[in-house]
Amino acid sequence: MNNDYQTYKVVDYGFQINPELPVVGYTEKVTNAVCVSHAHPRAQLIYATNGVMYIVVENRIWVVNPLQGLWIPGNTEHQVSFQKDVNLYSVFIDPSFANNLPKTTFSFDISEFLKQLIFKVITFDEEKVITITQRRIMDVFMDELAMIQPSATFLPTTNHQVLSNVVQLLLDDVASKYTIDHYAEISCMSSRTLSRLFIRELGMNFSEWRIRLKLVEAIKRLGEKQSVKEIAFDLGYETTSAFIHMFKKHLGKTPANYIMEATM
Repeated sequence: MNNDYQTYKVVDYGFQINPELPVVGYTEKVTNAVCVSHAHPRAQLIYATNGVMYIVVENRIWVVNPLQGLWIPGNTEHQVSFQKDVNLYSVFIDPSFANNLPKTTFSFDISEFLKQLIFKVITFDEEKVITITQRRIMDVFMDELAMIQPSATFLPTTNHQVLSNVVQLLLDDVASKYTIDHYAEISCMSSRTLSRLFIRELGMNFSEWRIRLKLVEAIKRLGEKQSVKEIAFDLGYETTSAFIHMFKKHLGKTPANYIMEATM
């Protein structure tokens, strides 16, 4: 990890147990920092209007950019890395109001309406009694949370020593066109054994994992407003149309439509 990264404090909002304050939020600009692994009773929605966050939960990595949010249920161990300048928005929900909310961690395409609710919630003063109007806004916010749907953009990782080395090689060269035979050879094992490791440790085969890596990287770059043509080239596709075909096949929409829907 970059030695210039600083340790980012774990804010105390997630640890406040107060049914009289169903929702509490805050915003801050964070630059090149890591929030150490932690868990808190309140569930959390994480979003950024600018910048990219890498969030690790168990052996899964989510890359969260301005096109997406991340939902983390209460008492879930997680670590957050902030890449460069991140305009962070975070909202915490009291456990007493979590019954109808998602029970697992996932990223999701965030709607403009939910963004506006987040921006409104963070203006509330948690040290004062909430007003009737504020409580209604909180209720609408939680109704919207109950309807969010996961996107297939997490990237499973592993602690297996040999496989983690292969994973790191793939992460370091997203555009790589090497087959599984290449990685098996440098790992001193058969392709069949490495293939079994992928399925056992990561829940998907080599090709599926590499496609997932490209999707995660593509969404990250779309959030950074890179052009589709540039992304296609950087991910190792010979033509833009080949990249668009892959993207649509797995996410059900073209990159252009993905951006348009995420910013509506």
